[in-house]
Amino acid sequence: MAHSKDVKKNGPISKGVSRRGFLKGLGATSLGVAAASKSELLAKLEHAPSPNGTLLGKNAVALTLNINGKIHQVKVEPRITLAEVLRDNLGLTGTKTGCERGACGACTVIMEGATINACMTLAVDAIGQKIETIEGLESDGKLSKLQESFIENDGLQCGFCTPGIIMSSKNLLDTNPKPQLEEVKKAVSGHICRCGTYPKVFESILAAGK
Repeated sequence: MAHSKDVKKNGPISKGVSRRGFLKGLGATSLGVAAASKSELLAKLEHAPSPNGTLLGKNAVALTLNINGKIHQVKVEPRITLAEVLRDNLGLTGTKTGCERGACGACTVIMEGATINACMTLAVDAIGQKIETIEGLESDGKLSKLQESFIENDGLQCGFCTPGIIMSSKNLLDTNPKPQLEEVKKAVSGHICRCGTYPKVFESILAAGK
């Protein structure tokens, strides 16, 4: 137990270190460690290798992307997401950006047979991958059976979330042409429909399967 002369109420702690001084010192130390860690992280990211083994810095680099069966050449910074490239560089605005943190599903596209959030995928990570967007479903000016089903069954209202939901639905039907209701619900579980038209979405997918 400390002697009374060493500890005083609201006063200095033993050896002349006050509570306020102690907390200030602790805060300064934490900030210093955080700053050092951030600097080290940025240095590592600056020299981080891309998927093809080439070092990518902060400057724009040329990328070759395979989207809907067509080869596209773009030049962007390594930090740019696939969603940004699709919309801003290639004009494929069917892919929507909502939350930009992979939570709403609006930016869903298919890459190598799997659905991904384009807002959470760097464009450099899509090099050499086959990417499908909502624009790729149309053929010779005609909508796909799945798209037609969404129209016929009122599977959309504002339509903002619809492209992402359709891409997840397409991926489901590609592997499971006649899904059950629970399988449909699971396939689109990562999508937020702010209009709340989920029952009609399910109907549209099931009808396309039939």
